[in-house]
Amino acid sequence: MSKKIIFTNGLIDLAQPRLGSKVIFKTDDFFASANRIIDPLPPIFKDGLFDKNGKWMDGWESRRKRISGHDYLIIKLGKPGSISKVDIDTSHFNGNQPAMVSLEGCYSKLNDFKNYKWKTLINKKKTKANSHHIFNSSSKTVFTHIKLNIFPDGGVARLKLYGNISKENNNFKNKKINLASLLNGASVIACNNEHFGKAENILAPGKAKNMGDGWETRRRRDKGFDWLILNSIKGKKIDKIEISTHHFKGNYPSHCSLQAAYIPNKKSSSNIVKSSNKWKFLLKKVNLSANKTHKFSNKLMKNNKINYIKINIFPDGGISRFKIFGQSI
Repeated sequence: MSKKIIFTNGLIDLAQPRLGSKVIFKTDDFFASANRIIDPLPPIFKDGLFDKNGKWMDGWESRRKRISGHDYLIIKLGKPGSISKVDIDTSHFNGNQPAMVSLEGCYSKLNDFKNYKWKTLINKKKTKANSHHIFNSSSKTVFTHIKLNIFPDGGVARLKLYGNISKENNNFKNKKINLASLLNGASVIACNNEHFGKAENILAPGKAKNMGDGWETRRRRDKGFDWLILNSIKGKKIDKIEISTHHFKGNYPSHCSLQAAYIPNKKSSSNIVKSSNKWKFLLKKVNLSANKTHKFSNKLMKNNKINYIKINIFPDGGISRFKIFGQSI
């Protein structure tokens, strides 16, 4: 099995609907609904499928523009945040992709987008058919709204806005919370495998919809075990831990364990991974069962502060959700 480590650097897609993000305006989506552009699943192509307006496409597609101007849509982020990397994906749009795209953002509490003051995040860029267009940003600006411009018209399958949720307005200091909640700003920084399901899924709110809504690794054919490392909300007085294997019935891990650490100064993801084998155990190796929420009490690190957690699963398999409750600091 490949030893390659997947580094996410703690970035999450701020446009995903489970954070509360939604499309609030579009100039036109005659051929394909603008709402599809933030669908978390990869875009698909359905050969020969047509609806009343034409070819069905999995993404946002406007009609051919016969007047001046260009099409655009506005996304309201469920959680304000800064954006470090953008993926504008034109998968399956071939001959109907925009000629160019650009991206703008703003921070506003107003409901009338006509009064928003937009800041350029990505200048006008040429686009290709059926391609991922990856752009990096060094801006630390926190945005509440994002505007995707397409010139002059056409289709985009998906828009991914990878960044970090702003912690500026968090009001849960000294409160007992789920320190591993995606909604609170927790994120996965690295894992060794996520062949069937993204590691980030285990931090999502609510119960998993299906196996695809959890973290699942490939079947291991060698020695070793699978793992992920998450950057939790800084906390202490950890008491309750929940590990759910809902929907994983013949492919749940046999065992799991948890390690944790408090790293006050920022370190690179690779250095954090290297040091993780020496972290203290938060939960020693325990048995897991199929399709069940397992509840544990913390007895090993009651008085320790933590902000990183390593989940080890033996030897492989899938878990759907992970929660750990403690006092935020």
